[in-house]
Amino acid sequence: MKTHPFSLLLLLFLTGFLAAESISPNEAKLKQTKLPKIKKENHVLLLKKSNFDRALKETKYLLVKFYVTLSQSSQNLSEEFAEAARQLKKEAPRIQFGKIDVTHQHDLRKEFNIQAFPTVKFFVNGSREDPIDCKGVRKASAFITWVKRRTGPSTVLINSTDQAEAIIKAGDLAVIGFFRELHSDSVEVFCETARDVPEMPFGMTASEEVCANYGVQRNSLVVFKEGKPVHNEVLEDGRQSKLGLTRIIKTFTLDLVTEYNIETSVKIFDVPVENHILLFTPMNSETFNEIYKNYQSAAAQFRGKMLFVLVDTDEARNGRIFEYFRIRDIDVPAVRILNLTSEARYKMPADEVTVENLKDFCQSYLHGKAKQHLPSEEIPQDWDKMPVKVLVGKNFNSVIFNKTMTVFVMFYAPWSHECRKLLPVWDKLGEQYESHKDIMIAKTDVTANDIQAVALDRYPFFTLFPAGAHHQEVAYTGEYTLEAFSEFLEEQRKKKAEAGEEDPLGGIKEDFSQKETVITEKEL
Repeated sequence: MKTHPFSLLLLLFLTGFLAAESISPNEAKLKQTKLPKIKKENHVLLLKKSNFDRALKETKYLLVKFYVTLSQSSQNLSEEFAEAARQLKKEAPRIQFGKIDVTHQHDLRKEFNIQAFPTVKFFVNGSREDPIDCKGVRKASAFITWVKRRTGPSTVLINSTDQAEAIIKAGDLAVIGFFRELHSDSVEVFCETARDVPEMPFGMTASEEVCANYGVQRNSLVVFKEGKPVHNEVLEDGRQSKLGLTRIIKTFTLDLVTEYNIETSVKIFDVPVENHILLFTPMNSETFNEIYKNYQSAAAQFRGKMLFVLVDTDEARNGRIFEYFRIRDIDVPAVRILNLTSEARYKMPADEVTVENLKDFCQSYLHGKAKQHLPSEEIPQDWDKMPVKVLVGKNFNSVIFNKTMTVFVMFYAPWSHECRKLLPVWDKLGEQYESHKDIMIAKTDVTANDIQAVALDRYPFFTLFPAGAHHQEVAYTGEYTLEAFSEFLEEQRKKKAEAGEEDPLGGIKEDFSQKETVITEKEL
């Protein structure tokens, strides 16, 4: 008996249909169960360890803010971040915004090495490997521009003078690249730079007419401020880098000399110039105008290499920065250089603030010839007479790097409320161990002494320097109580005794496991 082809097809279809429907009860249950949507707050995903991986898989582009609730900087950014998320919700739904409170998400903070708050990172195509840092972006409009330039063209292609004029007059600042042709290394670097500078419009052109209209040599980058060209950078393949161009362009978001205050402090640190020179002087003094004129003249010669900052010593709100640089009333006018990467500080050798002295100081620093400035208090006559010994820059190394004494040091700042609260506890610890000949309890004021032996990232900061030849310090990460300090000391003594003389530390290494739980907000 012959089977009709149509009957055979129908039989195959029904067999497949029934097979598809024949799934296990567990599979059917899973199929029916839909995962709830990740909760949002003001259009921003609330992310944590349990849903972060899922958010990455479900989102092509994810901009994530890592923050701590108590951080003022984090709070200031919240509204702008949420507003950017709201505006992009309909315009670009494939771009999502999320936030992670790392106070409770220690694993995520550690995984992505979050050191300062807030930190914003951009995740692409569900990958958690090497997210892109979104640095220096504070406004909703800048966040929107930043993500658009990461997900689409980063610059506008200009074909006419009218187009160029529209970009130049769109805001206070604009950047236009004038090129011979639009396929070169210089064009690629220019476009990469545009992605990192969302605060201003970028355009590029290869039009002879447009280049001729502005009288610009082709293969040049021109910064326009208030409609007028203020900087012309000749571009050569292989010579410029994205970071170099970003530095130059971003300096124009600030004045040639920027006064340090609450409003400008964030902008100052957003510009990727690591060398800052600071002039400390009262702005109401008789000599201010002359000093400022000299300072401005020197600044023009080092744009992009050094950031020139003015600090008014009559402004009480600048007290923290005076303490950081150890500036006293009798020192002003004073000039200092700060390297943001190493936090090394340098003092201008000359007393007079002249153009020549400033130029010599800057050139000496940039050529690596300037001497680092390491201030220290004088050693008090009674530094070792009390239960808690007083260490300063001049006696710190000689006391802690010895073979017979274990030294437990509190690094404190007098202006810190928490430090002031803990000093009486530290005094009691000193009294408790005063009779121990092999243990010293000590303290040092980090606002008056530069200590190079340890890296300080917060106050108070406690470190144990064990006796012995190895001198490997142990960071204290426990509770700030007399009992906890005592238990820590006894534990270290016990481990050292068990290890014997061959290894005075007993294999103890600096414990970084809990450092990520310490909230650090780098502010002067």
